Amino acid sequence: MSSRRSRSRQSGSSGISDDQIIDLVSKLQQLLPEIRNRRSDKASAAKVLQETCNYIRSLHREVDDLSERLSELLANSDSAQAAVIRNLLLQQ
Repeated sequence: MSSRRSRSRQSGSSGISDDQIIDLVSKLQQLLPEIRNRRSDKASAAKVLQETCNYIRSLHREVDDLSERLSELLANSDSAQAAVIRNLLLQQ
């Protein structure tokens, strides 16, 4: 089997081809600041997936920290300031 044929075959029973996986890994690589800011163009798929997991974890921590800070701000604000903040949040 040629390398081109093996590359375009379906990966397992997921219905996604190897070419599609390569494309998705490449798109992930472009989204990750840790990899995007490096000089080298290529990173292994395993490295991209590991960095994706790390980045998602850091985003979760950031959301948790910001949520906690917002809760503290709302708890320590007078009712008028809290109402303004709530209205700003609801505009999205």
